[in-house]
Amino acid sequence: MAFIGVIPARYASTRFPGKPLALIHGKPMIQWVYERASLAHLQKVVVATDDQRIFDATKAFGGEVVMTASTHQSGTERCAEVAEILHLNEEDVVINIQGDEPYIHPESIQLLVEMFDSPQVQIATLAKEFLPEEDPLNPNMVKVVRSSSNRALLFSRSPIPYYRNNEVEQQYLKHIGIYAYRYPVLEKIVHLPVSHLENAEKLEQLRWLENDFPIFVSLCHFESIAIDTPEDLVRANEVSL
Repeated sequence: MAFIGVIPARYASTRFPGKPLALIHGKPMIQWVYERASLAHLQKVVVATDDQRIFDATKAFGGEVVMTASTHQSGTERCAEVAEILHLNEEDVVINIQGDEPYIHPESIQLLVEMFDSPQVQIATLAKEFLPEEDPLNPNMVKVVRSSSNRALLFSRSPIPYYRNNEVEQQYLKHIGIYAYRYPVLEKIVHLPVSHLENAEKLEQLRWLENDFPIFVSLCHFESIAIDTPEDLVRANEVSL
C-alpha cells in the first residue's frame, strides 16, 4: 500500500487569482504546502494543476507536478486524474491536500495515513473540537457529527446537533477539509451525479454519504491557516516561522 499526497492547485480563483503563486516569506504558497506535506510519511507528493505558471513554479523548486484537465469541478476530480496518470494500484491511498494551507501540519496528514490500518476505512477525513471563541453559527465552518464507530453521520454549515435546551453540554466538531481515499473508491465517487444534499449545502462529501459511501472521521488537534483572500495572505506573512 502506497500513500500518495496530491495537492490540487488552480490559478483561477474568484476571490484571489493566482493564489498558489502568492509569496509567503519569499516562497510561493504552493512550495510551502509541498514542503510541509513532504514531511509526512508519504511515498510521493504531487502538485496537480491545469496552469503552466504553477507547473513551471513547482518544477523550479524541485517539486513533482502533473498537468491535469481544466474541466474539473473539484479537487477530488483532479486527484482522480492524477491517480490514473500515476497508474496507482487498488490498495493505494490518495490524500487530497488543500493547496491554500501553507502551514499545514504533517501530523494531520499522518493521522489520516494511520486510519487506513483498518481495512474498513475507504474514505477518511479529520475534525476538530470547536474552541470556546468560535461560533457554530458561522456557515464557513462546516460541522460534522459522527457515530460511535467514527463514521460521519452528517456534515452541515448549520450547527449540528441542534440543542433544544441548556441541559445538555453543547459540543460541536468542525470539519477539517482534508480527505484520503482508497483508489478504487476514488474512481467511483467522481462519477456520482450531484446529489440533493450537496446542492443544498454546497458540500461535495454529502454526495458520497447520500450514495452510501461511509466517511470515517478522526479527531485532530491541529488546524492550519487557509489563504482565501489577499487579506489572509497579509496575515500569513505576519506569522513567525
